[in-house]
Amino acid sequence: MNVVILAAGMGKRMQSSLPKVLHQLAGKPLLAHVIATARSLQAESICVIYGHGGEQVPTAVAAGDIRFALQEPQLGTGHAVAQALPVLNDSVPTLVLYGDVPLTTTASLQRLVAAAGPDQLAILTAEMADPSGLGRIVRADGRIVRIVEQKDANPAERAITEINTGIMLVPTARLRQWLATLSNDNAQGEYYLTDIVARAVADGVAVVSAQPDALWETLGVNSKVQLAELERIHQANLARQLLEQGVTLYDPARIDIRGSLSCGRDVSIDVGCVFVGEVILEDGVCIGPHCVIKNATIGAGSSIRAMCHIEEAEVGAQAQIGPYARLRPGTTLAEDVHIGNFVEIKNSQIAAHSKANHLAYVGDATIGSRVNIGAGAITCNYDGANKFRTVIEDDAFIGSDTQLVAPVTVGKGATLGAGTTLTKDAPAGKLTVSRARQITVENWQRPVKIKK
Repeated sequence: MNVVILAAGMGKRMQSSLPKVLHQLAGKPLLAHVIATARSLQAESICVIYGHGGEQVPTAVAAGDIRFALQEPQLGTGHAVAQALPVLNDSVPTLVLYGDVPLTTTASLQRLVAAAGPDQLAILTAEMADPSGLGRIVRADGRIVRIVEQKDANPAERAITEINTGIMLVPTARLRQWLATLSNDNAQGEYYLTDIVARAVADGVAVVSAQPDALWETLGVNSKVQLAELERIHQANLARQLLEQGVTLYDPARIDIRGSLSCGRDVSIDVGCVFVGEVILEDGVCIGPHCVIKNATIGAGSSIRAMCHIEEAEVGAQAQIGPYARLRPGTTLAEDVHIGNFVEIKNSQIAAHSKANHLAYVGDATIGSRVNIGAGAITCNYDGANKFRTVIEDDAFIGSDTQLVAPVTVGKGATLGAGTTLTKDAPAGKLTVSRARQITVENWQRPVKIKK
């Protein structure tokens, strides 16, 4: 099929200079959700109609399989779809979607396709207790004969509770004919796409309907209030999926997934956690409260304690991280690594069974197995212009308050005494200490405050 996505609206009620369809839901633009759904249908072509915001919309979602058409000025939904006509294939039907309706599911759209058959016009409709402001489906003897907009409806038509979601599948050759006949003689002075329904009836083309699995699939975003409401609906759906997979969520209402979260068996997630991008939690992983994890893999049996930030990192099996730890991009931790409170790791590889339990910074380092890094130890990896690497070999012991000025290597089994500033390689198996000699000054007296 062809897919046309209408995304030209200004969104005045959003109170923002950002085009409405670029506001984010679950970490990506509303329009990106709709495009992903279109791709899931294996559409032959996808055309996005843009307008307000200029090139911001094409720039934000540009991809090789997406075509764009500018609607300027904006003269209604029928006029918008007409902008896509030059790129539509007449031999397949055209599905019309909306860039501000992000939660429509593939299953519901497949049901619409099935209802349409090879040559019918199919509309996704829904029952709504309060349909105020929405177009109504007008039927005669059970058959759809037209759609009337709220502003043009009479009292009897306004009492109808079956609404037009705007989503429809249309035979493309017929679509060309019907769009050419549209008039803007209506309350809003616009060319309504919905007027093609009456054209179809007049031409003897059957108009059929299908319904979504849930009403929230049809809800659009016109304000920040509505955006927040859809965010909670979407997050609740994602949480329910995790629960059905066997994940333990301490409170399903307090989790945010802004990307893809894949969980193994016996995973538990405490409250307030945010998962961004692609995150993998393997079997038995336990995530403490208020963690932020982005584009990371957490190995089986690992424990991520409260308030940790992990970004573009790999954590091995049986690791213990946090609380209050930060793993920055390029961090790779092997099995049974312990990273404690207020420890920051950046672009470093740490081998199995090594520990940095508190108050340390490890950047641009390669660290072996069974290494102990004491409190207050840091790698000095940046000279103000260039980054340099620190190597700490297996079984080394790094004393507290140690500075390792890269590039430098600590040999296997070496010990650095507390307070050492290491500027040269430390030999394997030996104690290296760099500190001023301690002295005691005899007969010294503490200063006394002078009275005025």
